[in-house]
Amino acid sequence: MPLPRRNDPSSTFRNLDWTTVIIYMIMVLAGMVSIYAASYDFDNASMFAYTEFSGKQLRWIGLSLGLGLVILLVDARMYETYAFPIYIAVVILLAVTPFIAHDIKGSKSWISFGGAMSLQPAEFAKFATALALAKLFSSYHFVLNAKPMNYVKALTIIFLPIIFILLQNETGSALTFMALFFVLYREGMSGLVLFGAVFAVVIFVVAIKYTETMILGVPTGEFIVFIMIMVVMVGMAVIYSKRLEIGRNLIFWFAGTGLVEYGLDLAGIPVPGLAVALGIIGVACVYVVIEAIKYRKPSLYVTVATAVLAVAFLFSVNFAFDKLQPHQKLRIQVALGIVEDLRNAGYNVNQSKIAIGSGGFFGKGFLNGTQTKLKYVPEQHTDFIFCTIGEEEGFVGAMIVTLLFLGLILRVLAIGERQPTTFGRVYAYCVASYFIFHFCINIGMVIGLCPVIGIPLPFFSYGGSSLWGFTILLFILLKIDASRKSVMAY
Repeated sequence: MPLPRRNDPSSTFRNLDWTTVIIYMIMVLAGMVSIYAASYDFDNASMFAYTEFSGKQLRWIGLSLGLGLVILLVDARMYETYAFPIYIAVVILLAVTPFIAHDIKGSKSWISFGGAMSLQPAEFAKFATALALAKLFSSYHFVLNAKPMNYVKALTIIFLPIIFILLQNETGSALTFMALFFVLYREGMSGLVLFGAVFAVVIFVVAIKYTETMILGVPTGEFIVFIMIMVVMVGMAVIYSKRLEIGRNLIFWFAGTGLVEYGLDLAGIPVPGLAVALGIIGVACVYVVIEAIKYRKPSLYVTVATAVLAVAFLFSVNFAFDKLQPHQKLRIQVALGIVEDLRNAGYNVNQSKIAIGSGGFFGKGFLNGTQTKLKYVPEQHTDFIFCTIGEEEGFVGAMIVTLLFLGLILRVLAIGERQPTTFGRVYAYCVASYFIFHFCINIGMVIGLCPVIGIPLPFFSYGGSSLWGFTILLFILLKIDASRKSVMAY
């Protein structure tokens, strides 16, 4: 029996995951309608008029569909073969962008082509980085945990685009690449790294948010962080040693010294709270090291390392926060509820929450949103498009959009798990990670759970670069998936 041709167009469309394509089409069309609703200004202009943002988005949709078709017609092997050259070319483009791009609101990330079209290279760096990371993992005998140099290679691929995008003053776009750490976890990275990242975020938030009052001579934020470090030490010591008495002894030490310090404070005896807290944790670390040597449990050193790194990070928080731009610090303070500032930094989010809340369960109806029609929400057709959906379509519309993203992400993960090659699997998880990050952060921005960092909602927010970038990202995966049976046959 003859083997199937690797790049047979009829085979590609026969094996194409049409469920994903249908979800994609629903989302881009719903996005165009939402953009029309967000930018509608009572002049009765047609949704398809080029003067409207929706009409311009329709042009981008048409070009995206053509681009998707071209991607499906290209041999799937080309994406793996030229993964590194594509990545290098995009990185070079990112490096030169600040020198050729126009300054737009302090950002030099958009390249203009004769004034008729502007593209943001950072959006195309997503699929290029995903291809390069997938190519690295599919290299002969490459195992992430085999040697430290493998981590260096993977992190270099991830961080190069981040560095050049930060130089363009596009912090939000740069942060999206951090989503690829989920891919590293899927491919064998220790869960401790993810735990450490989450713990670092918690430390940062607590240390920044609670600084006004003092507890036992220590700022409230730092006091809470010290308590968390102690709890983590107890938990990790028990898990890594499998000996409850070590955890019990740590609890007695922490509780006993804490009570003594509290008693001295009640008695009016001055206590250097910060020095005492560091001493308590320091003694606990020494005790854990002794137990690790005694019971020959080198894994207990992870507990000590975690505590030391957590304390070091705590003291670096204020330094790092001070290095941020004033508007970035203000956005973080607004998101954390430290500063209200409803007229300036907090205005967008406050108006967005009002718009979504006013939509109720079923919404006010298409083109009937007052907050969006009266332009109370800036950037409502781009980063804040979700507030238009929430106001006009209500909770029901918001849930439909959420379910569409959930369906797309689950479908991408299912595609990833059925890939016969490491390249296909890793690339699929990169795609899923990007979608998860964009969806969660964008919705978090709109409802006030995250700082406003300028991350669009895929397929819904207005913009050709974003739509093209995500279309390329998704359709390369669809092509790789459609060719999997040919790969297995070979």
